[in-house]
Amino acid sequence: MERRTIGATALEVGAVGLGCMPMSWAYSASRQRGDRSLRTVHAALDAGVTLLDTADMYGPFTNELLLGRVLKERRADAFVSTKCGLLVGDQHIVANGRPGYVRRACDASLRRLQTDVIDLYQLHRADPEVPVEETWGAMAELVTAGKVRALGLCAMAVRSPRRAAAGAARTDLYEGTIRQLERVQQVFPVSAVQAELSVWSPEALRRLLPWCVSRGVGFLAAMPLGNGFLTGTLTPGGGFEPEDLRARHPRFTAEMMAANQPIVVGLRRVAERHGGEAAGVTPAQVALAWVLGRGRHVVPVPGTKHERWAVENARAAGLSLTAEDLAEIAALPPARGSWD
Repeated sequence: MERRTIGATALEVGAVGLGCMPMSWAYSASRQRGDRSLRTVHAALDAGVTLLDTADMYGPFTNELLLGRVLKERRADAFVSTKCGLLVGDQHIVANGRPGYVRRACDASLRRLQTDVIDLYQLHRADPEVPVEETWGAMAELVTAGKVRALGLCAMAVRSPRRAAAGAARTDLYEGTIRQLERVQQVFPVSAVQAELSVWSPEALRRLLPWCVSRGVGFLAAMPLGNGFLTGTLTPGGGFEPEDLRARHPRFTAEMMAANQPIVVGLRRVAERHGGEAAGVTPAQVALAWVLGRGRHVVPVPGTKHERWAVENARAAGLSLTAEDLAEIAALPPARGSWD
């Protein structure tokens, strides 16, 4: 697989990563099987994927424990990205950016992952009660101590219902994140930013991605398949398990899924021009190829717990979209329905 670099320190990873969250958290609990997930991670590594993305909150903790079983055997094949800064309770999630907590969280992640160094340690969310510079400073100390190689920050888009209702251009979704990035960059270099980017959620292209490009910061594209919608494998009205985050998501109502089908149809048309399923080209691969085409510093991180999809996603790195393909994707209707 093609390799790409993250940040000024030129950390090298496969062009397509693997999001491990669905294996342990937030999606279809009845389909989460440790043995199957282990096979999925191994299959992804065999296909050239190196970046494995997890977090201590996924489970919580069980996702890191799962990856630790793989890393114990194949640490040299993997680039490990995990996160800190969020605590999961019975009915709530809260941010914790206190320096002491960050240090303890890192040590706990190292134990669960069965490794002596984390390649990319990301701040999941900033704690509103702690200056972000203090949290970032504690994370920088982990780099100095040799426990972490590089630091990243997860970006959160803040959508204003009032502006959206008025039809105003959403140019400020990542304004708060950019301010945080400017602040922490003064403390220690940011190697990567992780944020949502896909055919149906392109908002990061406006300001956040250009910010990263201008500073040599890598961009990890989260949810590049639109939580599975862009694969074309979800049926409107098919329903989701109660624990599945899509069960409460406005874009995953039967009505909105049906309304957004033209996006999937367009991706399928592009796939057919490349031979379609007979040639092993799918709408999901087209969606990932579009993300890959946003720049050499962009690494999509599609999440899956299925071996088949992990291998299919990895093969998207070999798909080159033509000018005609890109024009057709650009002409697709914008997604309907709120994203919040």
